[in-house]
Amino acid sequence: MTVQGSSDILIDELYETTHQLRRFVEVRLRASGASVARLRALRMLARAERPLRMRDLSELTGVAARTTTSIVDSMERDGLVERVRHPHDRRAVLLRLTDEGLRCHREAEEVDRLALAEATAGLDTEDRAQVRTLLAHIRKATA
Repeated sequence: MTVQGSSDILIDELYETTHQLRRFVEVRLRASGASVARLRALRMLARAERPLRMRDLSELTGVAARTTTSIVDSMERDGLVERVRHPHDRRAVLLRLTDEGLRCHREAEEVDRLALAEATAGLDTEDRAQVRTLLAHIRKATA
């Protein structure tokens, strides 16, 4: 049952679906010691061509700076990321994945891929195209 939080049931169902999908993936990631938030941070650090500032990671993940700091602190404690000095700005600290962080990233990406494949297994190619088209209309209208 969708809880109405807006004046449009379609939007409520979209939010509920997104929330439920996140929980679905989160359960599978937690079984391997990760989380959606951690995967997003790992993903951005792995895709970056060079170490990132905390502020850059926060912007890339769309997460508040305080939350990003908590995520990075936990990843640092687990040996997944290290803080390194910026080569040109003594005040700045950069974030870089460790070898263990890269391994954890690859593992979490595979868990995510399998979970999302399971969640969308009932959609054929035409269904997927239709959903993508409809979502693109909403994004365009709200850009």
